[in-house]
Order: sequence, then C-alpha cells, then structure tokens
Amino acid sequence: MEDLPEEINLVTLNCWGLKYISKLRRERLSEIGRQLAIADPKPHIVALQECWTQEDYKSIRRQTRFILPYAKFYHSAALGGGLAILSRWPIEESTMYRYPLNGRPTAFWRGDWYVGKGVACATIRYGPAAKQVIEVFNTHTHAPYEGGKPNDSYLCHRTAQSWEIAKLLRGAAERGHLVIAMGDFNMIPMSLEHQLVTALAPVRDTWRVIHPDSSVGPADHPAEMARRRPVPTAEFNIQENGAASDGPYNTWRWTKAQQKLLGPGKPPVPIAPDTPDRRGKRLDYIFAGSGDIHALGGGWVVKRVRVGMMMRHPEFGCSLSDHFAIESTLAFHPLRETQPSPPPPPLAAKSASDATASNRDSSPTAATATVLPSDEPRPPTPAEPKTESALHNGAYLQLQSPTPSSDHDPDNPATGPIPAASQIRSFLNPSPDALPPTAYDEILSLIRSYTAREQAQLRWRAAHFFLAVLVTVACLVGVWFSPHNYVSFVLVLVSSLGLTAGTVDGLLALLFFRSELKALKEFEWEVRNAKGALVRGGAAGWDGRAVGEDGEEEWGED
Repeated sequence: MEDLPEEINLVTLNCWGLKYISKLRRERLSEIGRQLAIADPKPHIVALQECWTQEDYKSIRRQTRFILPYAKFYHSAALGGGLAILSRWPIEESTMYRYPLNGRPTAFWRGDWYVGKGVACATIRYGPAAKQVIEVFNTHTHAPYEGGKPNDSYLCHRTAQSWEIAKLLRGAAERGHLVIAMGDFNMIPMSLEHQLVTALAPVRDTWRVIHPDSSVGPADHPAEMARRRPVPTAEFNIQENGAASDGPYNTWRWTKAQQKLLGPGKPPVPIAPDTPDRRGKRLDYIFAGSGDIHALGGGWVVKRVRVGMMMRHPEFGCSLSDHFAIESTLAFHPLRETQPSPPPPPLAAKSASDATASNRDSSPTAATATVLPSDEPRPPTPAEPKTESALHNGAYLQLQSPTPSSDHDPDNPATGPIPAASQIRSFLNPSPDALPPTAYDEILSLIRSYTAREQAQLRWRAAHFFLAVLVTVACLVGVWFSPHNYVSFVLVLVSSLGLTAGTVDGLLALLFFRSELKALKEFEWEVRNAKGALVRGGAAGWDGRAVGEDGEEEWGED
C-alpha cells in the first residue's frame, strides 16, 4: 500500500441532478466531474448527493478515475437515493441504510419517500494497521418543504434522521475508526438536528472548528437575528459562514430575468462581493472524528475548510449546481511518548508550595501519566524544546511538533479557530452532558405532535375506504333499478372511481401509516431511554417508565 497520508481532503456536493427536472443536468454534472479531476488540492474522498442517474455517475467516474479510482453508486427504493462515494483508497465494505422515517407516499410530488433517503456507508482502508480505517457516511436528509416553521410536519422526520445517523457515527467511532459524515443535511447550524449529531456522536462540525463564530442561519432567521449581527455580504457568507446554499453567487437562485443574461456566447455576469445576502445559509456539512488516538499514536484534526465548486459552466455560464461544495482537509497530528522528568531537587531547597508541587510531580502516577498538550504553550528552556502543558489521560504523551500559537479563548469563540491540541483533547475528554434533558423533551414533544397527526390521518383514510365501499354498493343497487343506460353508466363510473380512491387510502392506512406509527414508537422509546439514562446518571435501560417534564417517572407503554 502507498505511504500513509498526512492529510485527507474531503468534498461534499449536492449535484442537483434530478432527471427530467434539473436544467442542463448532463452538461453540469459532466463539468463537475472535470473540475473534481483538476481540483487543487486533489480530493481523496468525495460524497455526492442528488446524482440520480447511472449516466451522470459514470460520466463523473470516467473523468475522476485516475485520482479517485474507487467508487460506489448506491441504490435505494423505487427511484434511487442519489448518493455516491468516490475514494482514492479501496472501499472494503458498503451499506445503504434507509431511514425508518422519511416522507410520505401521499406527497408524491416531493418524492422523498420514493427515493428511499438514507445513509450511504463505506468502509475505506488507508493503511495496513487495524485502526487505519475510515468509515464514511454520506446522506441527504428530508427537505424542509415547510420552511422549518414550528408546525413543520417534516421536522420530526429530519430530527429522527439526525438521531439515526448519530447512532451510526457513534458505532463507527466505538470501533476505533476515523468517522466522516458528509452530505446535505437540510438543517441550519446549532439547530436541534445539528446538536443531535454533534452531541450524540464523537464528531465535530469541521466548519465551526475553523469558524466557531459563523452564522446559525440566514440573516432573517430568528436564531441569527438574536445574535444582532449586520446583514452579511455575499463574500462574507462564503468566506466565514460557509453559506453554500441560496446565496447571490449561485445563478440558479437568480430571477428568470437575470438567468436570461446567461448562455452560450454571452459575457459573464459578475456579482459584487459586497452584495447583501439575506438568504444564504449552510445546509451542507462535513463532520469528522479523530480516529483512535492511542492506537494511531495521534489524531486527525481539522486543518482547513472552504466553500468550493463556485466556478460556472464554461459554455452556459451557469453555476454547476444549486449548491456549492463544502471542502475540508483533515491533518494527522502525531503524538509521541516522552521520558519521565528527572527527580526533583531536595525539599529543603524549595518553598512549601514548591515542595507540594514536587511531591505531586514525583509521584509514581505522575511519572507515567498520560497527558495531552493544552492550548497554553509554556516558555522553552535552553535544555528543552518548546512543549505544551497537558491533561492526564493514561500514558505520558505530547505533541510531536508544537502547535502554532493561537489567541483562541474557549469562552469567546470569535477569537479564532480551535487549535489542534484542543481538538484532540475534546475527543479524549468528551462532555458527558452535551445534550441537555430539555432537548429530549423537545424531541418527545415533536414525536407526540406528529404521532397525533398520523393517527388522525390513519382514521380519516380508513373511514374513507369504508365510505367508498358503501357508496359503491349504493351505486350498484342504483344500477339495478336504473331505467336508463346512461344513468347506469354514470353510477358505475362513480362507484369505480370512488372505490379505487378508497382502496388506495385503505392500503395507506393499513400499511404505510401503521408502519410509520410503529417507527415513531421505536424512536420515542430510544429517546426516552436516552433521557432516562441521563437523568439516572448514565444507567442505561428504560423499563417502560417515561420520564416526565419534572424528572419524575411515570408508567408508559413499552
């Protein structure tokens, strides 16, 4: 196998490749493949969404086969999930995991249920060691058709999908693999769905590692308005906020009159960098873990992120997709074992406070303790290279090379990106209560609200079926006594159409709505179980008792 990589370049892009719907689909996706092939730095792993057809996938494969020789196109449901993963290294295993909650067949014009949205999983080996493995998860969650409003009936779907992918990420991390999740998550930063991913799985939002003070939504979103920031410019939204969707740089968000200025032989239409951008937001994400720090002798940290694929089609002048790409680079941060400190001088030569410190430092535990460098570098001495202070964690470790100095203040994220040492430290010392009990209450409230809606839908559609049967019987009786043929024809037509519609609703009530309600019960159980474990201080296992708003337990259905 080739030399181990020191960096891993990641790209995620929603290609907007809907067959018969997306404009200039073939031309745009072909150009996406060409741009990936000539990209600098060269991508190592690429996650594509809305790449619906084999034709477009093969076009991209032909152009990227020399730098990304391994790839997988994922199949799902009737119309396909539109997901693909391209890799520099071999794909050892792959799985297509479909979300239990994902749209409704009655909303056929939206199509989420018919494409079987889920998570495309790939196990990629980049080195010979047992833990030199990357588990990649590529997803495209349910679209927020109702704008993410409080009464958004699809919010429960996206919340459940974030919960599901967080479980997959957590399982991969527990296997000691480097975990990477990419895709169009259709959520804004720091939303409940976002918090579920980052709190329930040991991964970081790579954009917020480098830009911890970036926006939490478009300028007119209540959460962003509460920050009292000025309306960002188009350039600021790209450079600092990672707004790869709905911004003025993307030609597919222009008015029809503006789009008519584009086309073969027409001059390019520039956008001023200081154009106010109220709608731009970040829906596309790259989440990353660190890998098994002890087994690898170090960890993977976020080195840089940026919005990519902003170029326009060379002939048609349009953007290559209705999303821009998110690109991130992970760098391996090695650790090394250091020698124990020399014995301290005699206590008589020290002050009382120094003696106490010496006793602590010369204890058997301190001589072999594991430490991870902190972000506070201590001054170098002539006999020792510059090192960083650390936290105890099992075997004495410190950075192979010093971390560049940073003015980052954890209590003030606006001061800059999170240094490498802090990134590694966060994985070795995760916060056990990252998701508060109130978040679980919010999820349970969503589940109850959506369950009530679906139960009402089930009852209404079942009633429609029985009503259609009664109407059909009545029409057939009417045919028997009808004196004229045209009356009989009308009655038969009405009964046939009514029974057909009623049968469809009856099947939906019997099959879809019942299965969805069972999936909601499973989701509710998991949330209650997780909240119960949190309230009880980590004791897992829910025995059928629901934890109420006040923390008291009440009996519920298992």
